[in-house]
Amino acid sequence: MLVLCSVTGSPSHGRAVLPFARALGVAGHRVVVACPPDIAGVFDRAPVVVAPVFATMADAAEHLGPALAQLGGPAALATLTPTEVTTALLPTLFAGPQVTDAARALLALVQAHGTPDLVLRDGGETAGFLVAEHLGVPCVAAPSGAGNVLAPELVAEALAARRDELGFAAPDDPTALHRWGRLDCMPPQFSLAGPQIAPARAFRQDDQVARGEALPGWVGALPGSRPLVVAGLGTAMAGRAGRRAPVDPQAALRTVAEAASRLDAEVVLSTGGLPVEDLALPAHVHPASWVPQPLLLQVADLFLTHGGYNGVREAVRHGVPLAVLPQFGDQEHNARRIAELGLGAHCAPDADEVAATCTRLLGDDDVRARMRSAQRAMLTLPPVEDAVGVLEELAERRVPALAP
Repeated sequence: MLVLCSVTGSPSHGRAVLPFARALGVAGHRVVVACPPDIAGVFDRAPVVVAPVFATMADAAEHLGPALAQLGGPAALATLTPTEVTTALLPTLFAGPQVTDAARALLALVQAHGTPDLVLRDGGETAGFLVAEHLGVPCVAAPSGAGNVLAPELVAEALAARRDELGFAAPDDPTALHRWGRLDCMPPQFSLAGPQIAPARAFRQDDQVARGEALPGWVGALPGSRPLVVAGLGTAMAGRAGRRAPVDPQAALRTVAEAASRLDAEVVLSTGGLPVEDLALPAHVHPASWVPQPLLLQVADLFLTHGGYNGVREAVRHGVPLAVLPQFGDQEHNARRIAELGLGAHCAPDADEVAATCTRLLGDDDVRARMRSAQRAMLTLPPVEDAVGVLEELAERRVPALAP
């Protein structure tokens, strides 16, 4: 079976697809991964062919300029809620003009490698969806934060414009974004998907998405008598520094650092490569440009996070309560759902309030018990390797959909 994977966005999007692509490759299938150049390294050790043919997220985000202008500029933007901003920008971010170029790049890969039997796409990547639709092959969405909020009706008009640009025929149902189903790594009862998103076939979150990683020695030397808090803003934030974006990454990092400084705990502050030289950090806050997060969460008591979907799943996999300080995209939605599900709290964007929320969560037995229930539910799910047989059957039968 030939599987074409399409991944956009940041390296975290690649890491969401990686376990499934790797499992398919290990099972002997040919897997070609189309992605931006800055994501290619995620797949270095996987038995797949990587084709870095997509634009980077930073380049694709330049298309947000006109969309932001339509909202009325910075003054008008400040009057909107994060959810309103996200809803207004999603069609451009995930189905804008850059998708047409991405689809043409995929068609070139099809010419080079052959028609795929299956397209496995990042849940926020729509060029793969359009090409699969055009070729008449099944297309399944991998676990994705964007996929949890990207309601089909929201991008239907933008996708119709992309079909016109590509010369693709219009489908019978232009809103069938998940006709073939989608994959997830959260238990259904703890799903973060919005109400208009199709149910998913769930598989267990990998305990270590990458292979061969180890924690740095200084983490092992931290005192075991004090709580350990993991704090960070994810890989996507650093790439937005100096770019047009709804948030200021450096300001967000400062808020997290100031909150961490107030905690009675050891804090590993993952900076994503953002500079911290101007931050006056106390001895209990340990900055690092990068740490193997899934490993670190195995020994953590709390995760102070922006609410990226990969990190949320990793925290549930290891039973770590979440303090969520959302920044953009699906993160506001994730923060609300985490609070609703009792897995943590939605933080206000103020260092004092973030610190107070973290302190409360460190002593909250109810949240810890609820997170333990979610962890146990996740551990009942089949491993990612079992998805191979499900996808093989789907590609062979070509009968929608991938039912839970």
